[in-house]
Amino acid sequence: MRVLIVEDEQSLATEIETALQKNHFLCDTAHSAKEALDRTDTGSYDFILLDIGLPDKDGFWLLQEIRKDHSETVIIMLTARGEVEDRIRGLDMGADDYLAKPFSLLELQSRMQAIIRRKFKLHDQQLTLGAFTIHVKNRTIHYEETEIFLSRKEFDLLNYLLLHKNRPLSRMQLSDHLWGDNADDEYDSNYIDVHIKNIRKKLNAYADTEWLETIRGIGYKIRTDA
Repeated sequence: MRVLIVEDEQSLATEIETALQKNHFLCDTAHSAKEALDRTDTGSYDFILLDIGLPDKDGFWLLQEIRKDHSETVIIMLTARGEVEDRIRGLDMGADDYLAKPFSLLELQSRMQAIIRRKFKLHDQQLTLGAFTIHVKNRTIHYEETEIFLSRKEFDLLNYLLLHKNRPLSRMQLSDHLWGDNADDEYDSNYIDVHIKNIRKKLNAYADTEWLETIRGIGYKIRTDA
């Protein structure tokens, strides 16, 4: 998943980015409101971690601007302000959560995972796809008792499609959310198509994958009954 870290304290931004990358999040950083708007104008994010105390604009103002075009993006406010009034204001303006500094990086990641579970209705860390079982936390996929090896990018692609099950996603959407600034080059080289082909080949050796559909002229979709 793609994350934008909007934080003017560069050392903290780097610390957050390093921690999230270890948990397979794709991160971009912005150190001002202008830089953040430039980022969101040219791409979309699953999460935005937004500091209120930015050097050029108030974080609350930036929250409103981002919400105009990114209603589905999860926004977590990060700030040194701990007053109840600020927390209420941020939530009322469209923030999904609020974390006061100093905070634990483990708590931040825990909150992000909790939001993912709620947003995508994941009651546990195990998902079923036809005859296959995906273990999200361990990043593995099994057919009965047999583990099937997928590369990191293959797993990320399959997992992202599953989180958005029954919704067609374009190749550019998939590239943008999974590979960020490298999306254009990979899209031009049919990178997504190659990964889908590899996923089907590996899984079809065990069972049918009719649930992984090609949407002509658009991209791909995972079809489920749930």
